[in-house]
Amino acid sequence: MTYDNRTPYEIIGGAETLARLVDIFYDHVKAHPDLARLFPEDFTHVKERQYQFLTQFLGGPTLYSDLHGHPMLRARHMRFPIGPVQAEAWLSCMKKAMDEAGLEGEIREHIFDRLRLTAHHMVNQWDQNEEA
Repeated sequence: MTYDNRTPYEIIGGAETLARLVDIFYDHVKAHPDLARLFPEDFTHVKERQYQFLTQFLGGPTLYSDLHGHPMLRARHMRFPIGPVQAEAWLSCMKKAMDEAGLEGEIREHIFDRLRLTAHHMVNQWDQNEEA
């Protein structure tokens, strides 16, 4: 998707905005009871990969693929127990981060809709009676 020949990455402000979004997002993830335990104590590596992936996902440079190959998101996340609760928690953190980073309007909705599909694609545990 492009607007006036610009990618979502360019429209939101490129690297600076995306770095801020990722930092804010992981502050929320660290504090979220349904997500924090799925991540390592040190978020440095996770934040770098998320930044690389989102840059590429939004039409910026192919940072993730250049460094790590094809994203294969579902396969890379299969070792983590992700249920619908975690997918919704992840989306909630992203929505808050988007608010705080100042993303708004049609481009925000477009990005969030794509992320919603991705988050639900990561679900690999559906029994909500088991703790993820």
